[in-house]
Amino acid sequence: MLEKRAAAQFILDDRHPGLAGSARASGKGLTFTVRLYATISDCWTLTKPEVNFLIALTTFTGFYLGHSHQPGHFPFSHLACTLVGTLLVASGTGTLNQYIERRFDAQMRRTAHRPLAAGRLKVSIGLALGITLASLGIIFLAVWVNLLASALAMFTVSAYLLIYTPLKRKSPACMLVGAIPGAMPPLIGWAGASGHLSSEAWLLFGIVFLWQFPHFMAIAWMYRNDYQRAGYSMLPSADRRCVFVNWMTLLPLLVLIPLTLFPAFSGHANAIYALGALFAGSIFLYHASVLALQKSNQHAFDNQPRAA
Repeated sequence: MLEKRAAAQFILDDRHPGLAGSARASGKGLTFTVRLYATISDCWTLTKPEVNFLIALTTFTGFYLGHSHQPGHFPFSHLACTLVGTLLVASGTGTLNQYIERRFDAQMRRTAHRPLAAGRLKVSIGLALGITLASLGIIFLAVWVNLLASALAMFTVSAYLLIYTPLKRKSPACMLVGAIPGAMPPLIGWAGASGHLSSEAWLLFGIVFLWQFPHFMAIAWMYRNDYQRAGYSMLPSADRRCVFVNWMTLLPLLVLIPLTLFPAFSGHANAIYALGALFAGSIFLYHASVLALQKSNQHAFDNQPRAA
């Protein structure tokens, strides 16, 4: 619509051929600008910037804690390189996931508006963008950070695209598999800061790993009809669905809460951290329990962290 208006806006009287020619040239230039802006906007949307914010946050946390026992000043430039490389990989992975699932996304109300699913962006552009971003991120981490961070990023891409993505159409076990690459950013951050992975790094991994299950269950319940329409097996059959959601929502939280308190018990965090973690975990558990007792889209929405 904008392109048609841009072209029509500059049609002038034929009695002024010079002005008409200039107007047509200006109209073509404006049309090109509008198309270029729309393409850039769609490419930006493909990278899932709202998800990348959480990835950047957990990567930063892993890097900060991984460097806490290292000598010297805090390496801000090294942190920036780690974040840039990780976000490039995440952006490429998200784009390639939408490329693979574009036909299925088109069948779901929640995802039908995505650039590739809606047909606003050429499929070849999405594929090229995803491969370029993921490859650049892996290479960037290897050159400017370290090989361990790059290897972890490569594992994340492979696990997400080659295992989790196709498994979504076969079994609800996909959520267990998908939570593994979802919990990798703090490991990449820790590896970027220290060059190795310690038990504290794996503790961070465990926290993010378990956090995802209540979040996944809330989304799966809210959009269960959408997923079923597109042929995804995010939840089991109707007779086992409620029990499955209850177990996969409450059990991880019952493990997550004491896991988040472990740093305080082991002397690595103070009482303020313990109170904050206990408060946040209790709120999360409350909303999860409400969802378990009474299934509704509103309770599922309340069970999602607002940042997600």
